[in-house]
Amino acid sequence: MIKLLLITLTLFFNLNNVIGQTEMEVKVPKFDDNYSKTVQILESGKTDIDYKSFRESFIESKQFKIASKKSSKFRELEKEMYRQMSESKYDSIITTTKKMLSIDYTSMIAHKILRQTYTIVGDTLNAKKYKTIQFGLLKSIINNGDGKSCENGWSVIQISEEYFILNMLNVELDTQKIAGGICDQMEVIDKNGEKKVYYFEISNVFKGKENLKEK
Repeated sequence: MIKLLLITLTLFFNLNNVIGQTEMEVKVPKFDDNYSKTVQILESGKTDIDYKSFRESFIESKQFKIASKKSSKFRELEKEMYRQMSESKYDSIITTTKKMLSIDYTSMIAHKILRQTYTIVGDTLNAKKYKTIQFGLLKSIINNGDGKSCENGWSVIQISEEYFILNMLNVELDTQKIAGGICDQMEVIDKNGEKKVYYFEISNVFKGKENLKEK
């Protein structure tokens, strides 16, 4: 009985050392728009939403303009996240990815690394939550079109979504060019050395850039 108690206490203190005494929360934007309201819903654990509409609401939101101004900070956080991953600093990874999501909650890489980290530390509830959000965002792109032509290109709101999907496909980008005025044509090489072409529909990328010009 005493031995079991000691093992339990050891596991408890080890877990605290891994994830810290306190955990940062994602800062939900305070604006009265669809993006901010949906972030609040998702953070509450209600993940059954229209992810395509959510992503598109981001480029219409006030937070999108803030995120644009904080783009350098976001890139710094992403670099820091990878460094922390190499050092297995799980509590720091959780904090950093939540800072990233506080800037851009549509970031699939932040959701992916956050849910993987929660899996490592044994927080199955949060791991499930952020996995659902990550794949909800991903499926809202790849389930609309097949990416094999400009007409059926995967619609993205940010170029970072293109690179995330190519990474998930485990391919290496060879060349990239605009096709038909509204598509990114990505010529890639897969793990077998075969060349493939994927198309991303980028009208929302242009729309987002136009929205940034508005005061």
